[in-house]
Amino acid sequence: MYEGRAVGVEEVRAQRVSLAELCHRLDPASVPASDTVAVYEALADMEKLVTGAKLRMAAQVGRSNDWRRAGHRHPADFLAGRSGTSTGAAREELETSRRLAELPATDDALRRGELSRPQAAALADAASVAPSAEGRLLEKARRSTVRDLRDACAREKAAADPDAEARYERIRRERSLRTFTDRDGAWNLHARGPADAGAKVMAALSPLLEEHFRAARAEARREPHEAYAFDSLVTLAERDVAPGEDEPTPSPGNIRHLALLRVDLEALVRGSTQGDETCELTGIGPVPARVARALLGESVVKLVITRGQDVATVVHLGRGPTVAQRIALLWSQPGCSRLGCDQPWTRVEIDHRTPWAESHTTTLAELDPLCPHDHDLKTTHGWALVRGNGKRLMVPPEHPLHPNHDPPPPHHDADDADDADDTAQELLLDTA
Repeated sequence: MYEGRAVGVEEVRAQRVSLAELCHRLDPASVPASDTVAVYEALADMEKLVTGAKLRMAAQVGRSNDWRRAGHRHPADFLAGRSGTSTGAAREELETSRRLAELPATDDALRRGELSRPQAAALADAASVAPSAEGRLLEKARRSTVRDLRDACAREKAAADPDAEARYERIRRERSLRTFTDRDGAWNLHARGPADAGAKVMAALSPLLEEHFRAARAEARREPHEAYAFDSLVTLAERDVAPGEDEPTPSPGNIRHLALLRVDLEALVRGSTQGDETCELTGIGPVPARVARALLGESVVKLVITRGQDVATVVHLGRGPTVAQRIALLWSQPGCSRLGCDQPWTRVEIDHRTPWAESHTTTLAELDPLCPHDHDLKTTHGWALVRGNGKRLMVPPEHPLHPNHDPPPPHHDADDADDADDTAQELLLDTA
């Protein structure tokens, strides 16, 4: 705990005056180009400090009677009005603040300005269920994107839940789909439900999304991935029921679960997970082992059964990765390899570290998933991932960590390769 003189309202107000003066005098156009990033980073640090202090105060406001005296039915309504946020955001803030009493390390990180509001909310939610994971998640927050942190939090919560079936059933009962029109007059859709149901929806949308992507490229149009996804949803609705018909028309081909089911062999056999065992649809979320069994019986999936995080060594002479290699890559790196990029597997391209024209082989050790932007940086502008595996920095050609400037990795002989193969204990099954 921090020691020292207690902070009172007058001191906070005085600091507010100083901050208000600074923000009022700030003219972005007058900041020298060489200082713009540093100024932005300093402001971001200040925002985290203030956000952390505000988060830590929220529970105390909730314990006061001010919100009742103001005629509000819930402290979140009171906080939303004072801070100019939605009631939903205020409720999340209150819940996060209340959980901090049992999470001293997270509270300390907020004091130091190390966490943003989304990071703090995700971390406190997971650590309140899995206290032993607090340190791991704080470390994850320091080096990962918010999306990666949320995925890690979901895994920790699922692993700590003694009754995965009850959690799955609760999510199923709470399933929802709602629409609303925002202030611009745009139609919005929000859906929430079990992960395996979401996989079915994404399986139906994925081939349509690919069609829209190819059509746009043929017309020399470049639009965001989200735009193609929306068009795919509309196309799905248009194809589902033909004009003048009362019944949906069959979709062409079989719907496939375009997701990877990651499950430990023991969990699949036992029918439940224990400890740090994994059972999830990559990029979608954890599912009970019972659901994994059902998916294997009713749908076409690519299944990785494993005892760890290693993947089998696969080599072939073609330019593109085989289906087995793509599965192994998705298991070990479900998204863009660039540190700080949270583009998921559905938006990545497979890059050869050594150009295929030089090696004429495709091996897992030489493949990195990259989003289109980062792939273009590497191919066209000479950027490269630093040496290693998994998520790591991507640097420009002049950077000292660029692979062109550092020595090659030490040579490994055949015995080393055999040892590496022995550690890969997964089984790839294509049930198609």
